[in-house]
Amino acid sequence: MIEVRLVKEQDAADLLSLELRNKEFFPLYTGKREERFYTLDGQKERIDRAIASAADDTGYYFVILMDENIIGIVMLSEVVRWNLQSCWIGYFLDKDQNGKGYMTEAVRQVVAIAFDELEFHRLEAGVMPHNIGSIKVLLKAGFHKEGIAKQNVKINGKWQDHQTLAIINPRDLI
Repeated sequence: MIEVRLVKEQDAADLLSLELRNKEFFPLYTGKREERFYTLDGQKERIDRAIASAADDTGYYFVILMDENIIGIVMLSEVVRWNLQSCWIGYFLDKDQNGKGYMTEAVRQVVAIAFDELEFHRLEAGVMPHNIGSIKVLLKAGFHKEGIAKQNVKINGKWQDHQTLAIINPRDLI
């Protein structure tokens, strides 16, 4: 039904289309974005940074595809290796595709890649407590709740509390 893969340079126009369709929706859950972000050059720069991050093992940027169309994004960021082997997971889905199970499946696929291919031990996520749909996605994908991080992310210009959730690589469970 859906698949995920790392972003490619040729995805710029499709990512721009996704962002423009969701220009009023995504900022409810993101930091402020400059107008350049909503241009083809802005998306090309975003992709270039994502490709460089993957090459440097500092972040991974996946697109969610349905019928070869990009309907969302899943990101692994804040990669820490050595004794932690962890990162943060974040995601966005086209507003018209919410509630259909696509994000849960995409998160499951990225978690499998993170554990099996990238060899992470732990993934963490932060979700605003009122974003029940996103919390359900993570719980269905195997994450567990850990607590509330007070005023830890600036969303659309305002500091917001976030529910912290995490999942441990099953091969590492004691």
